[in-house]
Amino acid sequence: MTRRLPLVLRLLGGLALLGSGLAFWVWQANRPAPLPAPTESLQALPLAEQQARGAYLARVGNCAACHTAPGGAPLAGGRAIPTPFGTVYSSNLTPDAETGLGRWSPDDFWRALHEGRGRDGRLLSPAFPYTSYTLLTRADSDALLSHFQAQAPVTAPSRPSALRWPYGTQPALAVWRALFFRPATFTPDTSQDAAWNRGAYLSQGLAHCNACHGSRNALGAPQSLDRFDGGLLRGLGWYAPSLHRADEAGVQAWSPGEIEAWLRSGVTAQGIAQGPMAEVVMGSTRHLSADDLAAMARYLKALPAAPVARRMPEPSPAPAAQGLLGAELYKAHCQSCHGEQGQGRPGVYPPLKGSRLVMQDSPVNLLRLVQQGGFAPATPEHPRPFGMPPFAGSFNAEQLAALLSHVRNSWGQQAGALSAQQVQALTNDMGTNP
Repeated sequence: MTRRLPLVLRLLGGLALLGSGLAFWVWQANRPAPLPAPTESLQALPLAEQQARGAYLARVGNCAACHTAPGGAPLAGGRAIPTPFGTVYSSNLTPDAETGLGRWSPDDFWRALHEGRGRDGRLLSPAFPYTSYTLLTRADSDALLSHFQAQAPVTAPSRPSALRWPYGTQPALAVWRALFFRPATFTPDTSQDAAWNRGAYLSQGLAHCNACHGSRNALGAPQSLDRFDGGLLRGLGWYAPSLHRADEAGVQAWSPGEIEAWLRSGVTAQGIAQGPMAEVVMGSTRHLSADDLAAMARYLKALPAAPVARRMPEPSPAPAAQGLLGAELYKAHCQSCHGEQGQGRPGVYPPLKGSRLVMQDSPVNLLRLVQQGGFAPATPEHPRPFGMPPFAGSFNAEQLAALLSHVRNSWGQQAGALSAQQVQALTNDMGTNP
């Protein structure tokens, strides 16, 4: 026993040293950064102009979408935001002194955007996309706060998150940040023109396209702010298609005018925005100025194209009985709008023949639309869009599989058949029921 004691002590000492080093590393990675110098550009702006600038930026960032609960006061928070780790609830952005931003200084607000810290210094959940907002300039941060503090105050206390333990704890957030986050600033690429750099600043930062279209690791950390490889939005039940792949949502082959029209109206000859993207168009991109639309289009068109390669097993043909059932269901429920040959009606009902949404390896978005229905965004160019009714209460899993298999394998398309078991598994994963 006496001979083993020194070894035990050495092991304990080594573990203590290792723990101290880990604690110092986590602390070092989470130390508050020094504040930047005051923004000269905003000091010279009249208050009304500063607030107007902030109002525009708040639309670009689509702040109201997350910070307004269904039926609640605008920007008063409380909206449930599902994540793979549980649910978080958005905060109150109105200038209420006790529950909102009434007592926040520009320094407080900038630290929240740039470092992901609350006014009291607590670490914020990355469900609030400070991993993207960290790129914002101090001038834009100050303008946003000026806009929020000009709104009518609403008393709305923050609702505690419902994240599974330990994801919402301060130690877990500190470790996550030490591994995956460093405050940053947007550095223009001198090899690109001003329009590309403005589009990059908007897409990577304030518009936070990466929050949906960026691939994430098992702990929810984004791969890179300039990569938009897509992935399943598990809490929302949608698939965010890749912006690098021509068979998903890449626009490298589109004209700048087509990209701008898509961002502005959500409707082009290539298709109609649905689901979360319809909300983005309606609440954000349709408000972009002409110059910012052109800049974002310039950046998205220049994204590096990724090779088209299947993410799922090779498609298999549908059994004969399933094919007959799918054809009958399509004729009875879909043909009057989408056409006998899946051609749709331009500007009204999207074509199914040649549709990237239909042909994607992942059938999640097509299944979601058939189950839950959908509407294009209501924009000035399409103020009263036609919508699709939900069929979740009309079709069982076998019928859904037959209908989707028919659509994905008609008119020369070969996306593969789905089984009832696959549909049920996808339905369960999305949190919906047929």
